[in-house]
Amino acid sequence: MAGTIYCLPNLIADGTLEAAIPPAVRTRAADIRLFFVEAAKNARAYLKLLGHPGPISELRIEEIGHDPDPALIDRWLEPVLAGEDAAIVSESGCPGIADPGAQIVARAQELGLRVVPWVGPSSILMTLMASGLDGQRFRFLGYLPVHADERAAALKDLETQSRRSETQLFIETPYRNGAMLESLVSTLAPDTRVTVATDVTGEHESIRTMTIRAWAALTPEERALPKLPTVFALLAAPRGTAPRYAPSDARRKGGRDAGRPAAGRNFRPAQKKGRAR
Repeated sequence: MAGTIYCLPNLIADGTLEAAIPPAVRTRAADIRLFFVEAAKNARAYLKLLGHPGPISELRIEEIGHDPDPALIDRWLEPVLAGEDAAIVSESGCPGIADPGAQIVARAQELGLRVVPWVGPSSILMTLMASGLDGQRFRFLGYLPVHADERAAALKDLETQSRRSETQLFIETPYRNGAMLESLVSTLAPDTRVTVATDVTGEHESIRTMTIRAWAALTPEERALPKLPTVFALLAAPRGTAPRYAPSDARRKGGRDAGRPAAGRNFRPAQKKGRAR
């Protein structure tokens, strides 16, 4: 009888093991000795953190990299076809979600192997959960172009796509978070809603959704973002609809700080240092 492929999520913020990875997942992972990972060193450190009885140095850890060769995938899966269980470990978040582990899973499905996803953190889904944007139709784009003109064109295209009630999510390298937010503010329509989700599950977590009008009303200092992992999301109002105000817009409308939203309950001051994931 063939073995099973388990999808083992990884942390998306340091120091969150107890909250992010259920005890049942940690217990079951301790029985597995074959792992498919992006980077062996990081995977060993994570398995040690999980409390794997090891010895860690004796576990079979296959580095799949970012673009695994199909022939290698078949070779890696031979022990599973022979009856051994294995786990795919993401560098961050859930395997197979914007992750090269999807190629291992695709081949496992073709071979008729059982694939079991385990519960764990996903910055993409958690951003969507906390955004208030459309959760019925959504799309994740990964990274957008770096150059300003190309990035602005991509943002306008995403805004157009989102008018079909389809939330658009994407990420940026942490040190360019601020530049991305400034591009959003200068490029999109005033009533388009934008979510900025920084350090999801982490100590400095901040998840805010406001219209471009409201983001633009903040000072550059108030818009400053920390150099921490961040997911951006946007959703434009369908054409022909009345302007929509976020709750923070309505609170300020007509007052001295018209258009400037109060900090949401998830807001944290910008941090000076961060680490890319």
